[in-house]
Amino acid sequence: MSAKIERQLVVFDFDWSLADQDSDRWIFEVLAPELRRKMKTLKAEVQWTDLVAQLLRELHAKGATREDIEGALRKMPFHPAMVRGVTNLKSRSEPQTTFFCLSNANIVFITTILKDKGLENLFEEIVTNAAEWDASGLLKLRRRIDPSGPQHQCKVGCSPNMCKGEELEAFLDRHQHAFDRVIYVGDGSNDFCPVLRLRSQDMVLCRRHRGLEKSISGFKDEGRLKCEVRYWAGAWEVEEIFGQL
Repeated sequence: MSAKIERQLVVFDFDWSLADQDSDRWIFEVLAPELRRKMKTLKAEVQWTDLVAQLLRELHAKGATREDIEGALRKMPFHPAMVRGVTNLKSRSEPQTTFFCLSNANIVFITTILKDKGLENLFEEIVTNAAEWDASGLLKLRRRIDPSGPQHQCKVGCSPNMCKGEELEAFLDRHQHAFDRVIYVGDGSNDFCPVLRLRSQDMVLCRRHRGLEKSISGFKDEGRLKCEVRYWAGAWEVEEIFGQL
């Protein structure tokens, strides 16, 4: 008989996991498609967070305002089933659920969208890139890990800016590993590192047809992945799985 789950942690990536789009790309698709094309051209040459910061400066120079950016974020696709699923799970007393966001987006994009969806109190913590508005309305974005300082040592394939595996373990250390089960919801290849650290009682909800599914496939076939793997394509399926927990 499996042990009773009294406390569980749900870890969400943000873009294409909680939300149904990529916030970094969406802003430029809506407000300046020529900058979106430039992003696509330069992404192999420039570190991603630095590139987004550069393009935000160019967007500001073109006259885009804080209101323009916040308005675009509020229009970004976000499925009602995901809102229902996380809201209902958080409201249940058994098991007690803590939510943690682990994202390579940025704090302004994430909190703006969460507030619009009525989810501003969903997460215990949000670990992401720093950003703030200056007096002129420029959104100033910085890497989570200062490029001039010590870098993470991950060899799994995390981006230079963040090792999500290390960040998950640091969160668990801060909370004294007080969770009977960890459920990780992700889609990208940079979500693979934390998934490798999950235990046999844990679970990953892997979005279909994206980088994480490809990364998982070889390890799962060889039996080297400890956690349970559940697949989903639409937010309604995440809501369905949450309802069964």
